[in-house]
Amino acid sequence: MTDETARPDLSEGSPISTADDVSVERALRAGLTEFDLSPEDEALLAAEGPYAADAAAAGPLPVVAVIGRPNVGKSSLVNRILRRREAVVEDVPGVTRDRVSYEAEWAGRRFTIVDTGGWESDATGIHLRVAEQAEIAIDLADVVMFVVDATVGATDDDAAVVRLLRRSRKPVVLIANKVDDERGEADAAALWNLGLGQPWPVSAVHGRGSGDALDAVLEVLPAVSASGAYAQGGPRRVALVGRPNVGKSSLLNQVAGSARVVVDDVAGTTRDPVDELIELGGTTWRFVDTAGIRRRVHQTRGADFYASLRTQTALEKAEVAVVLIDAAHPIAEQDVRIVQQVIDAGRALVVAYNKWDTLDEERRYYLEREIEKELVQVPWAPRVNISARTGRHMDRLVPAIETALESWDTRIPTGRLNAFLGEVVAAHPHPVRGGKQPRILFATQASTRPPRFVIFASGFLEAGYRRFLERKLREHFGFEGTPIEVSVRVREKRRR
Repeated sequence: MTDETARPDLSEGSPISTADDVSVERALRAGLTEFDLSPEDEALLAAEGPYAADAAAAGPLPVVAVIGRPNVGKSSLVNRILRRREAVVEDVPGVTRDRVSYEAEWAGRRFTIVDTGGWESDATGIHLRVAEQAEIAIDLADVVMFVVDATVGATDDDAAVVRLLRRSRKPVVLIANKVDDERGEADAAALWNLGLGQPWPVSAVHGRGSGDALDAVLEVLPAVSASGAYAQGGPRRVALVGRPNVGKSSLLNQVAGSARVVVDDVAGTTRDPVDELIELGGTTWRFVDTAGIRRRVHQTRGADFYASLRTQTALEKAEVAVVLIDAAHPIAEQDVRIVQQVIDAGRALVVAYNKWDTLDEERRYYLEREIEKELVQVPWAPRVNISARTGRHMDRLVPAIETALESWDTRIPTGRLNAFLGEVVAAHPHPVRGGKQPRILFATQASTRPPRFVIFASGFLEAGYRRFLERKLREHFGFEGTPIEVSVRVREKRRR
């Protein structure tokens, strides 16, 4: 009998391998009874079934857009409604630039609230694009909360917003913000002149009057959104991360097919994570554009500091991260750090080299050498060479994301896993240390998203040997695009 015929067939679905795998698993489980196991070990060994995905939310929630000129307190009002510090707030105009959606609740009613950048009638440059995003938010909203600074009164820009709102024919709730006490209510009453109905005096910072204003919103809020542009749940979540100005917002606009987020040559244009539902390759995805991750987050301050925190939160909520690297410049230490941040978060990973169309042959040669040197820890990550500006090779992005997510969700049957490790250990046993050779007793996959493996052993397994086992798992089972974790539990025999 040759070696090829003697070795069991480990291919998935093989009836021979299935029977052999089950017998191997039973034998190894029986052998574990001779060792001291903790209650956590017993629970892990008894656990069965795949990772339970979050249930999808039903139906598009009604949408409330918060509109106003810069620095009137829109983001502070959004935080008051959310009852947490979510939107970036700072005492300078222009902190919020994109339209950013959050799920909120009041008096048992759930809805989507959309924070927007300040609207100005004579805006130019980046401020013009911010104003355009605010106008889009009005079009997609079911109700508009128009925020005016009561201490300043109605300005020419406020009057221009009123004309814009009348053309939209959307229900409007007028918010007179910064009314901190009864003395300010006279200023709020003066806003009747805008012709939008009753102004609701509110102090977004202190919460005064916010409940009455929300009651007014609920009176005109429909049960379901007419546009459905901010539907929640269901689609896989993709975070676009990278250093500032590598093209994350341009990539989102490219896949969306429209100017969804503000793009400018100034680094740090995006500050809040921006969600967008996009259909690609016959599948709907939730793409999230994030603020650029700076080199030393702890040294940033103000809006940049809070933006970095929200980027980390967006990464934690995502399922797969697309790390954008500017191919036109040498791979920086911060690029490597961002890749490691994705791995530490346990998310599936795709590395996209942007601005590929700008490279000449010499730069491409040196980039390949940089990738081999700087990103040696992630040879398993799918790689795509794209141009977010021109759309070059964008068709390769979705297959790479799908591959990474499939690996992220992969579960290896316990019998197959143990049969495979048995062959690996027989061919390459752990080195003898101190006259003893640790033995692998049993292995199981504790969870997916990302795949986590737990190995029960009779002694300590060296880090180099654990990396060897991880490499063999990747070679045999794939796991392209996902980090995997291999942990070891050393257990001793029961004393008789």
